[in-house]
Amino acid sequence: MRIDQQPRTRWVDQSAFQPRRPDLRLGARSHRVDRSGTVGEDRIAVQHAVRTSTAEYSLLLNAPEWLGRRGVGEALRDAVAELRAIDLTYGPTRPESLVSRLRRGEISPDSYPPLADLVDRCAAMRAATDGWFDAWAVPGGFDPGGLLGGWAVERAAARLRAAGIHDYAVLSGADLVVRGHAAHGGPWRVAVHHPTDQHRAPLVLEMTAGAVGTSGVSGRQGHVVDPHTGEPADQLVAATVVGPDLAVADAYATALYAAGPAGLDWFRDGSDYRVLFAHRR
Repeated sequence: MRIDQQPRTRWVDQSAFQPRRPDLRLGARSHRVDRSGTVGEDRIAVQHAVRTSTAEYSLLLNAPEWLGRRGVGEALRDAVAELRAIDLTYGPTRPESLVSRLRRGEISPDSYPPLADLVDRCAAMRAATDGWFDAWAVPGGFDPGGLLGGWAVERAAARLRAAGIHDYAVLSGADLVVRGHAAHGGPWRVAVHHPTDQHRAPLVLEMTAGAVGTSGVSGRQGHVVDPHTGEPADQLVAATVVGPDLAVADAYATALYAAGPAGLDWFRDGSDYRVLFAHRR
């Protein structure tokens, strides 16, 4: 059975979780990687950090031994190159990025397949959130910022899978994507701390495939705008969403942060996405 066909997320009872340390922690200020236990004899465990102009990433790989250290290194370099390329090629603040050229009308979305995919995803999330995630309702024109980071991580993760690595975690700030199993052989154990109240006990997840996206913990006031009024959103202190895809989870979290409690309706009727935190100011 392939990993992605297995149950993806399990909410763990806190009392039962205490004897075991988490592999990963997500919090308000930064993510943290706890030291793993024993690594399987037929596995290669690698941890790597990379910084771009807009984000810092941690990549944890639990690779099969047959791939070899050279193969693992090549897969890691390929994933890091993807993160750097997206930062350079699609960043809305870069005057010559594809997004900036699209805003100026110099190119169309169909000029580059990845750009078309990015635009299509933004349009789909605008429909899914009743317009509360709207990459076009931003000063200056099209800005996929609420989805771009998650999209970049998912594309880097796809590079890892293409290289034969199906057990990994990629973290960025209060967001992460995991697939497969950690180095100790079990599901990734993720402790998600409350985005603003560090005194609360974390919510603990065991994940074999999924993502956690958060909006509202950047420390920048007014970084999320109500697309209907153009004013800074101020109903929630933070919003955290868990689900299969980080780009979608990030967009949902951004939209929920903007919409406030009214956005909780999006997660009913069998949605693959679930709200972990959505607290009023």
